[in-house]
Amino acid sequence: MIKNLLFDLGGVIMDLDRDRCVRAFNDLGMADAEELLGVYGQKGAFLALERGDIDAAEFRRRIRPMFSHPVTDDEIDRAFDQFLLGIPDHRLRQLRELRKNYGIYLLSNTNPIMFKGFIADQFRKEGLSMADYFDGIVASYEARCYKPDREIFDYTRKNCGIDGDETLFFDDSAANVEAARDAGFKAVHVPVGAEFTDILKQYLTENPQG
Repeated sequence: MIKNLLFDLGGVIMDLDRDRCVRAFNDLGMADAEELLGVYGQKGAFLALERGDIDAAEFRRRIRPMFSHPVTDDEIDRAFDQFLLGIPDHRLRQLRELRKNYGIYLLSNTNPIMFKGFIADQFRKEGLSMADYFDGIVASYEARCYKPDREIFDYTRKNCGIDGDETLFFDDSAANVEAARDAGFKAVHVPVGAEFTDILKQYLTENPQG
């Protein structure tokens, strides 16, 4: 019996454009943006920020030498936010509707620059806050671990007080889906362009709940 739905953020709830972010950093004079900004994972200081190994100030300090000219904190943050396109309004409504019947949780590889800024603002579009959509939130930089590592799934189970066998996880990364299954969660892949509500309906059709 599925009692909880656990969502990845980017590529599932929020639309992304990694290439737009790479271009923004390139335009600021960073030559290695293509290498550092992965589709499903980051490298270098970008990864350290998402893992919670460094804070936002240290992240900016570390990447400044990578630019061909001086850049401000705001320029760095705005370039980073170009990774995010936003959350379509209908997905916010769907989360609220699903919360009437399920525990709704978020598990995201993310960083404090995006999470406390653009992402938080997207969840305010209906006059609400992130806490109004989720019963529990796990951000990699706060958990200090990172998908697809087993540690973050164990952390999520404990921190949110949920049973993996009763929880269906949605992610756009096949590697993260496999890792979640290995950690004892039910898990489904959300392909590019798919809607999580359609994936849920398909799963429930194929796996009738007793």
